[in-house]
Amino acid sequence: MNDQERITDLILLEKKMSTNYNEFANECVNPQLRQKFLDLLNQDQTIRNDLYQAAQSRGWYQIKAADGAEINQTYQKFSAFGG
Repeated sequence: MNDQERITDLILLEKKMSTNYNEFANECVNPQLRQKFLDLLNQDQTIRNDLYQAAQSRGWYQIKAADGAEINQTYQKFSAFGG
């Protein structure tokens, strides 16, 4: 397994862990345990961001910049839910 495959594998693992921590926190009735899951979720987000930055710096994860029209269209789409 090369470095690109390792980072990709870790990103996928962190995504799954983040999903689980989020669901566990949402369903937890014990406030202390809920806070622990939220702390783990926050740590997971930091780790995942570091992995994305590592992949991006090596050219393995390319981000396409959205133009103004795409941003406006997405904003309009989701602002209907919050209003």
